Amino acid sequence: MPIHKFPDAPAKPEDYYLAPEKLISGNPKQSLWMHYTDASKQFFAGVWQSEVGKWKIAYTEEEYCKILEGKSVLTDASGVAVSVTEGDSFVIPRGFVGTWEVLTPTRKEFVIYEKAASKE
Repeated sequence: MPIHKFPDAPAKPEDYYLAPEKLISGNPKQSLWMHYTDASKQFFAGVWQSEVGKWKIAYTEEEYCKILEGKSVLTDASGVAVSVTEGDSFVIPRGFVGTWEVLTPTRKEFVIYEKAASKE
């Protein structure tokens, strides 16, 4: 298997808007540059960005993030808020439920591991 290096100038992103039932405020356009997906479709890496807005999140995956620009606030279901800004690195664990609020347009690098559904 070869090493997979991210491109310096990524191709055109996939642009999208969140489902209305997730939105709390705004209607931020989001963009995704998927740089890597493994053969199992469980491991992903790329770049994501969002315009200002706030929405509900419920993580079924583990995600490592590094903020490249902007400022966001992640708040868990009990109201504990964490502000993240350029240069911050953090992990969002599987099972995290709360909100993501983009205060200034935010761009992040991410690495995601999505555990395969159990076959019971």
